[in-house]
Amino acid sequence: MTIQLNDAGKRFNRDWIFRHVTHVFQEGRSYAITGPNGSGKSTLLQAIAGSMNMSEGTCEWSTVDGKLEDTETYQYISIIAPYLEVIEEMSVKEFLSFHASFKPLLSDITIDEIIQIIGLEKAADKQIRYYSSGMKQRVKLAQAVFSDAPIILLDEPCTNLDKTGYDLYHRLIKNHCSSKLIIVSSNDENEMDFCEEKISIMDYK
Repeated sequence: MTIQLNDAGKRFNRDWIFRHVTHVFQEGRSYAITGPNGSGKSTLLQAIAGSMNMSEGTCEWSTVDGKLEDTETYQYISIIAPYLEVIEEMSVKEFLSFHASFKPLLSDITIDEIIQIIGLEKAADKQIRYYSSGMKQRVKLAQAVFSDAPIILLDEPCTNLDKTGYDLYHRLIKNHCSSKLIIVSSNDENEMDFCEEKISIMDYK
């Protein structure tokens, strides 16, 4: 699985968020998009995800079988971001089961095992709306990490997590994402310290 940006740019009205980004992202490698708050990291990640169109240039997705259509890319992505919410009227069991109905989870692990790994077994049957912000973030991590998709996009993945949560995040990446294409959008070194390549959004202003 490969994602290739070709002279890509995005603007809102007259303001360019980024321009002239040319880069190749390859499966099995990890990348970080860095920059100050408000610099456009999340916008670039959303463009890579195919959730918004480029204003110039292209973003191409390809597998060993050839290029993908824009309408096909969602099958290959799992994503975590502050602007994406979980369904709070569900329990974590119900939410992961619902999610798996349209994007399968990894076949070698059960939902009960996932809940135990993220440390929420004692709250497994509670509605998510009664969770703390850190517990909700663990649910988001589980949904993204355990989806059977070759690409994982992580936008500020440790939001609301304490040190124990950061440790969990790194274990999940190490144990379950080593073969995936990982792209992290962050300005927190602890969220991206494992990344093999770092791309500063400020280089594309």
